[in-house]
Amino acid sequence: MIKIYYTDGSCSPNPGPGGFAVILDKKPVMLGREDDSTNIRMEGYALIAALKHAEGDDCEIRTDSEFWINVVTKWAPGWEKKGWKKSSKGEIQNLDIVKKLYTLYNDSNAKLVWVKAHVGTEGNELADEWANKAREGKMD
Repeated sequence: MIKIYYTDGSCSPNPGPGGFAVILDKKPVMLGREDDSTNIRMEGYALIAALKHAEGDDCEIRTDSEFWINVVTKWAPGWEKKGWKKSSKGEIQNLDIVKKLYTLYNDSNAKLVWVKAHVGTEGNELADEWANKAREGKMD
């Protein structure tokens, strides 16, 4: 049976303290926190954590971060070919996370699926709840 993960990141204020959560079978399996971060970074960390947890098994990772799905599936292949540079001027933001996530994703058997946030999808709501708890340091 394929594992279905839900991920989310939280930061408040943004930037500020951040947390992330990975949900599997309606339970948090990976949580993390940073004192000084952004919402985008926390979303990326959540995806990295889910890929690590899956350990190469077939899985589906459901996230409300369309940004990170685009980074991994659309933009990073071109950036990598150009030596991790964009066609336009400016640096790639959060390049440390981009490279790590892109490598893990390419070595995985994961499918990334976008889900709309805050519409009552149970796994997404749990990921949001636990990401906020992680941000607040309430990880148990």
